[in-house]
Amino acid sequence: MSLQVSIKKKLGAFYLDVEFENDGGVLALLGASGSGKSMTLKCVAGVETPDEGRIILDGRTLFDSEAKINLSPRRRGIGYLFQNYALFPNMTVRQNIESGIRGNREQRRTVSDEKINQLYLAGLEDKYPHQISGGQQQRVALARILASSPEMILLDEPFSALDSYLQWQLEMELVDALQQFGGMALYVSHSRDEVYRVCDNVCVINDGKSEAVAPVRELFQNPGTLSAALLSGCKNYTAIEKRGERSFAALDWGVTLASGREISDDIKYAGIRAHHVRLAGDGDEKNTVECSVARVTEELFGMTVMLRPTASTSESDFSKLRLETSKEEWRALGGAETVTICLDPEAILLLR
Repeated sequence: MSLQVSIKKKLGAFYLDVEFENDGGVLALLGASGSGKSMTLKCVAGVETPDEGRIILDGRTLFDSEAKINLSPRRRGIGYLFQNYALFPNMTVRQNIESGIRGNREQRRTVSDEKINQLYLAGLEDKYPHQISGGQQQRVALARILASSPEMILLDEPFSALDSYLQWQLEMELVDALQQFGGMALYVSHSRDEVYRVCDNVCVINDGKSEAVAPVRELFQNPGTLSAALLSGCKNYTAIEKRGERSFAALDWGVTLASGREISDDIKYAGIRAHHVRLAGDGDEKNTVECSVARVTEELFGMTVMLRPTASTSESDFSKLRLETSKEEWRALGGAETVTICLDPEAILLLR
């Protein structure tokens, strides 16, 4: 199973220009609100029509602007899980599921029984959408999609309408359902945590432009670009100037730092995740930064400390550093107004 997408679409002042391929599993389209990820999904589904480009699913052309091919959503063989689930309010759970099944009454009942058991909907068959919870509605919508035997499933922020206490359980159920499905899925999200747990590969979409597809874990270990690092949850950044093969001036922090990797000429930023920032010890000599304490916030299980490097003259948003530490370690400092931190060279992210 393979998917090739290369499309462009203009919407007022917004311009969507995305290109990616996927060869199976769950591919995440990760981006901030308004980045174009949901519009991309709608173009793949056939709900929206690109201005130009091609969409090919497993060798079958769904859209080709030059060849004048534009299959209807029904002919694309794609299941689309909308954010609001789009259940028929006047149909029962079973009727909703069977609405996507072709065949006689007995065949529809056999398939709906299978999906009801698979997605833990037994006992709800005769209830209407307004009589069941949001999580149950989501499972009904997914059961309806799976019952139609699609070639691919599209999921548009499937947990956005759910309370947080439901999300973990439903996320695990969704993972199980996708594994049983065995086909390809496109998963739209702005949540890095969801993407990390659910998806195999990820394509970052930033302001209508797509970046290269990468394995999910690679995005977090080596995001490559500033936009990908921001979306992957990295909190500390600085613009840089290269000083040597493995050293750079951190312009926003006012210090020169060492990198654990060689710095190519196209690297313009550096970052480090907050959990890799630590209080310096007696043996630390490399990559230490003296900082004043700007703000201290007590979290449920630790402390978040915002620091301003004392050598910094920058007023940019990148000029502060975020430290995440334990309550015990921070309290041991006794309300210090200045601290020295250490940034491990191996933990430095080099970003285009």
